[in-house]
Amino acid sequence: MTSVDISTAAVSFDGRTLTLDAVRRIAEEGAPASVAPEAVERTLRSRAMLEDLAGRNMPIYGVTTGYGEMIYMQVDKSKEVELQTNLVRSHSSGVGPLFAEDEARAIVAARLNTLAKGHSAVRPEILARLALYLNRGIVPAIPEIGSLGASGDLVPLSHIASTLIGEGYVLRDGRRVETAEVLREQRIAPLSLRFKEGLALINGTSAMTGLGSLVVGRALVQTRQAELVSALLNDVMRGSASPFLAEGHEVARPHRGQIDSAANMRALLAGSRLVADHAELRRQVQDVRKDGEAVQRTDTYLQKAYTLRAVPQILGAVRDTLYHAQDKLEIELNSANDNPLFFEGEEIFHGANFHGQPIAFVLDFVTIALTQLGVLAERQLNRLLNRHLSYGLPEFLVAAEPGLNCGFAGAQYPATALVAENRTIGPASTQSVPSNGDNQDVVSMGLIAGRNARRVLGNNNRILAVEFLAAAQAVDVSGRFADLSPASQATYRAVRSLVPTLEADRHMADEIELVAAALSRGEFLSALDRQTGVELR
Repeated sequence: MTSVDISTAAVSFDGRTLTLDAVRRIAEEGAPASVAPEAVERTLRSRAMLEDLAGRNMPIYGVTTGYGEMIYMQVDKSKEVELQTNLVRSHSSGVGPLFAEDEARAIVAARLNTLAKGHSAVRPEILARLALYLNRGIVPAIPEIGSLGASGDLVPLSHIASTLIGEGYVLRDGRRVETAEVLREQRIAPLSLRFKEGLALINGTSAMTGLGSLVVGRALVQTRQAELVSALLNDVMRGSASPFLAEGHEVARPHRGQIDSAANMRALLAGSRLVADHAELRRQVQDVRKDGEAVQRTDTYLQKAYTLRAVPQILGAVRDTLYHAQDKLEIELNSANDNPLFFEGEEIFHGANFHGQPIAFVLDFVTIALTQLGVLAERQLNRLLNRHLSYGLPEFLVAAEPGLNCGFAGAQYPATALVAENRTIGPASTQSVPSNGDNQDVVSMGLIAGRNARRVLGNNNRILAVEFLAAAQAVDVSGRFADLSPASQATYRAVRSLVPTLEADRHMADEIELVAAALSRGEFLSALDRQTGVELR
């Protein structure tokens, strides 16, 4: 169970306007949840339609008929609760580790908003109960493994639905306890699921969408922090500001992500006395006519390695991928993705909005983009550690007695290993395996795609942690702190607030994990804001 922060602005679930940031506030900050009155009205109207049709004994999938191959078998209407309960029980078959509390809350939020759209024909009591769970900190224990992402995330969502009927498990201090015990403590009566409600609760994409919303939001934070350390790298290695000039991006190649990344690099390097500015480069170009030595110096500034000057092109492309994923996820968060759906004055929609293909594709795309972010970070790290590439820094950033001390030689290994591991995580959305008597003959594997993206995100925090530590060490061994930009100085201080300078070889594993944890919480961005007021795009 988790606490709810009443000081955080409430999130109103109306089925139409839920954002990734709102999901994050619900999941991470415990923002209060409410159901919009208009959502309740739409829900009542669709419920009235269903009950009218059911009363006339019209065949409605999963309502007056059975499921799967029993679709045409009429069901005794007196067994409506039993039919819905059996569906939830039979699909509560997930295995493996449990989703973390914040992830489970994000999944509940995604399901609540889908039902609040008003086409799923559930009673308002279902919406109210899910909102109550969020507000009371009641977190269903949801196993990670079991979804095919085709008839939706049937298995993980069943573990949410099972708690509504007083069965299954919820989380308390990260461990699962029986739902019935917690509901008794909270004096909450279990629900009896009526026509369509069991099906509506489990038939949809809310597990992949809820998890994906957190992953993409965190990936944007990770990208900004990758820009932070890229700026520090350019600064301490006396790079050039020329590759980040606005016209090269806003005029020449106006990809949104590239424009944003270049703007961040300009902001982060502003005030540096180490980075060559454009006016200095022009002066050096004029000197070429008089001094052959100046040719080499100019080329060195202008032709820095891609790890230094192509940051907007690489991290900008990562940004564009994440922007695209954010758009798709926000569409899905505000979609009706169960089956069947009810529309006033229209025929019942028996379709396949539960299929997770759009989300599976974009989450695989996120995995690819984040893998490249990790590659860039590791190659930047390599440039810092190699005396032939670091423009005068000592090999492996050894502070004293080279040969006796190894410096960052060993720390590079986990970064390289994690890049290799990321590259083994292939796309899940191409791994369709037919199931359910071959009825689900093309499946999306969208939740696996989301878990893959989450895994790469976590690996990258460790890769970046080694780079942040090495970049701070480069400042120390070069003695260039005073000439860094204010933003680079803030980044350096944030690292040093956690880990001291590496004067001689020592155990580094704990320090890498410490910085990786700080990165996962976005602490370096917070330090930048506190110390400089610079806000990144």
